[in-house]
Amino acid sequence: MRRPARAPQIPEHTYETLSVQNFAQIRQATVSFGDLTVLVGPQGSGKSLILQLFKLALDAPEVLSALRDAGHTVGTRKNSGRLLWPRNAPRLAQKTDVRVGKKTLVPEKLAPESCIEECVDVLYSAHRATLLADGWPSPFARLNADTPAIARLFSQNLFALFGDPHDTELFPVPRRLKEEYRTAIDNAVFHGGRVQLDKEALRKRLELRYGDARLPFMTWTAGQREFTPLLLGLYHLLPARQQRKVPEIDWVVIEEPEMGLHPRAISVVMLLVLDLLWRGYRVIISTHAPLVLDVVFAIRQLQEHGANHHLLAKAFDIPANKRTNPVLKEGSSRRACARMPCTSEESADEPSVVATDISGLDPSAENLVEAGWGGLTAFSSNFNRVVAEAING
Repeated sequence: MRRPARAPQIPEHTYETLSVQNFAQIRQATVSFGDLTVLVGPQGSGKSLILQLFKLALDAPEVLSALRDAGHTVGTRKNSGRLLWPRNAPRLAQKTDVRVGKKTLVPEKLAPESCIEECVDVLYSAHRATLLADGWPSPFARLNADTPAIARLFSQNLFALFGDPHDTELFPVPRRLKEEYRTAIDNAVFHGGRVQLDKEALRKRLELRYGDARLPFMTWTAGQREFTPLLLGLYHLLPARQQRKVPEIDWVVIEEPEMGLHPRAISVVMLLVLDLLWRGYRVIISTHAPLVLDVVFAIRQLQEHGANHHLLAKAFDIPANKRTNPVLKEGSSRRACARMPCTSEESADEPSVVATDISGLDPSAENLVEAGWGGLTAFSSNFNRVVAEAING
């Protein structure tokens, strides 16, 4: 019997670091990333900007090539900065400096025509439901400057996926996901529904079928509209048979995977994240959901106490068997960390973003940011104290 290939091993010392200077509200920020990194913090604290700059620093030639192919003039800091973000959004200033390891984002020195397929290092998932507003993704060139270039790339990836003439059924698909994942997804999100492509006449649209009932995309629940493009985007990263990962992609960035989802569905997303770790990808998530940090906390506690990875199967409510055990074992051994980028005012004219390491997630920590899980549990604690006062009073 042929054994599946082992997942690529990530060197133990590898902690990629993003350094940003002079961009929007970020005067200076340094964020290090583990195998699984979760960014938390309030709106406007710089999470999305940090993630977009991370993608651009690694994959700028791909982004600029897509812009050039769509008819834009690129290659200068002024033009590139205007095209990378929507109108009235942040611009790459003359003093902006963005680095990931030894790679530096310098738009005017990039040569888009030198980009080849292997230059893609990061798959970035964001703006999911809005990209499928009418049930069908648009190619990059059809989305205007009001959509960030990185979101336009994700839409292009979905457009290419939907263009496969053989894939009319998108979920459940046995060759795409392990049976345990399909069952968990169905129980949490679709409840017996089948996601398919409607190909009547010359139009293609997503629809959800329950028996003879056919529901167009905009009639789905908010969670189904958010989860489906995320799942379909991940299909590209979950190749079947003996190949574990896409060789040219090392990083997966997911913005707010919890959008519209019940906690049971959020746990399914995190189960898929563990599968990505098992395959050799490194994952960065921005979130406002405490449950995402629950997974980080559990992984770190299992590691600290030398506990059996079978406990994760109980947490995710899936069977521990020959298909899931390798994923859970690998996922529980990875370096999971949490960071909180928060804006601070050092002076009136020099705002900065400070990335605080809250990976310990210790509720009794003296550091209130860590104890409150970056603010995700602090307000619950406030209400609990008020209730306690009311009862005791």
